[in-house]
Amino acid sequence: MDIRLNPERRRARPALLATTASCLLAGSLAMPDVALAQTAAVEPVREELETLDDMDLEPSSLEQGQTGMQDSFGPSREEWIRETRRKAFEDTKFDVQARTFYLDRDKYDNSEMEAWALGGSAGLKTGYFREFFAFGATGYTSQKLYGPDDKDGTGLLAPGQEGYTVLGEVYGEFLLNQDTRLTLGRRAFDTPYINKNDARMTPNTFQAAVLQGLYGDSKDTGEWRVGAGYFDKIKERTSEDFVSMARDAGAPAGVERGVYSLGANYALGDLSVGAIGYYSDDIIGIFYTEAKYAFALSDDWKLRTALQYSDQSSNGDNLLKGTSFDSNQWGAKAELVRGGALFTVAYTDAGGNANMQNPWSGYPGYTSVQVEDFNRDGESAWLARAGYDFKSVKGLGIYALYVDGSDPSSPTEYSRKEADFNVQWKASEGPLKGLMVRLRYAQVSQADPASDDLKDLRIMVFYDPPSL
Repeated sequence: MDIRLNPERRRARPALLATTASCLLAGSLAMPDVALAQTAAVEPVREELETLDDMDLEPSSLEQGQTGMQDSFGPSREEWIRETRRKAFEDTKFDVQARTFYLDRDKYDNSEMEAWALGGSAGLKTGYFREFFAFGATGYTSQKLYGPDDKDGTGLLAPGQEGYTVLGEVYGEFLLNQDTRLTLGRRAFDTPYINKNDARMTPNTFQAAVLQGLYGDSKDTGEWRVGAGYFDKIKERTSEDFVSMARDAGAPAGVERGVYSLGANYALGDLSVGAIGYYSDDIIGIFYTEAKYAFALSDDWKLRTALQYSDQSSNGDNLLKGTSFDSNQWGAKAELVRGGALFTVAYTDAGGNANMQNPWSGYPGYTSVQVEDFNRDGESAWLARAGYDFKSVKGLGIYALYVDGSDPSSPTEYSRKEADFNVQWKASEGPLKGLMVRLRYAQVSQADPASDDLKDLRIMVFYDPPSL
């Protein structure tokens, strides 16, 4: 089906867009925060794309909760095509995911956080009505199986070890043309400093108006991913409420500010270069850029290289901290790939007069790992990581890493070192298809003689029913 509209339909679009957008925004602002649970889903796949799910993907060192520039501004080219060629009701997709998550952390001061939660998500997304408008909604829940009151703070449950249920997504998506779409409402998004940070039971979602485009071809002419938007509110992972982006960042009560964002990424073969900016008036300005390039060393070995730079500063009336601040961090990464094996080394260095911050996302730094981000003012860090995806046991992967950080600028803070171990198995076929089991363990030592080592254990079991 050709998704381009005939002239009569194209002329009808402005009125339809205005009417639908006003109804959608009014509904999302007035809606009670009640439950369902999450969306994502598996759409009908064009014949020439059916083999994608069976492809062997190169291993990645990207941490849970992070988004790289090349993954920003929407899905892959193949997923984009699937999305834009679905019809309305007959191509409505449903997604259900069940999760259980156990987390136990012994902190530096010898206190403990511990909880075990059960929950997940359920949602739907329609195909395109009149080849133009689609609707989506997702609900999330996390309920306590175990959680002593004196061990609060894991991020699996709401404060006080309370369960929660929330309608986190309700949005309209307008297909302006086959390469450009507009989202209005409440939805999860992925960019380096505004993203789902989906590393617990439920993700961040945002109330926003976002324009995304995917142009060109990554193999021949180069592929452009572009995005621009205004993010008004955020629902944090354990919250049932959407609050101002400024308040969530730490601004005083009564300060209501959103975030404007604009960015683009260009990819051609193994080259990728992108940049994105975020601006919240009187709160903070953030700039992020990243470049990646990979090349073969031999028939079996491949070298992947990457550089990143972040800059953050106050602006206007300095309402975030009451004073001006300016901070930055740069990083470099090199990875050797051979089959299922991945060897990584990385370095980051932070400077300015304040710690780096990431109130609306997981932190994108190359040395940000399971517990620590290694992004304090004056802190530099080295990372070494080795991982392997087993071909003999499909879906089984392991990795271990070590990060060595320096003393930060503050005389009251100390250098840290973190060692992580991860093992994960995901069933891709058979009766257990859709099941994922993951174990993560981290230990962080701090140079402070008065503190203990931090120990962090996480056990996750996720299930995506394959029939949906």
